[in-house]
Amino acid sequence: MSQSFWESEVGDGAQHQTQPPEQAEEPGTLALSVDEFSALEERILRAVNLVKRERLARAAAEERATQADAQLREQAPLVENLQKELSALRAERDHVRQRVERLLTQLDAIEL
Repeated sequence: MSQSFWESEVGDGAQHQTQPPEQAEEPGTLALSVDEFSALEERILRAVNLVKRERLARAAAEERATQADAQLREQAPLVENLQKELSALRAERDHVRQRVERLLTQLDAIEL
């Protein structure tokens, strides 16, 4: 009934061999010269290499992201402890400032 594209090409190829070269190509048939085929092949190879490089870059980026995530999880407790320590030091500084202000107020009272 219906032939596939390749079967029709193979069948047509046998008929084309008996026809003169001018009539060998049917309208709508894709004919490539050797240079065009080589250029197409080169473009395909470049595309394949580009895909390979991009896959490698993606794998490397995913690995870096995994490592960064692991470092973040490792350092999260340290950051939390440092934040607590910073809050404690600020509170202590405010307490010392208040004591110094009281002492200065008492010194001012003595001089009068």
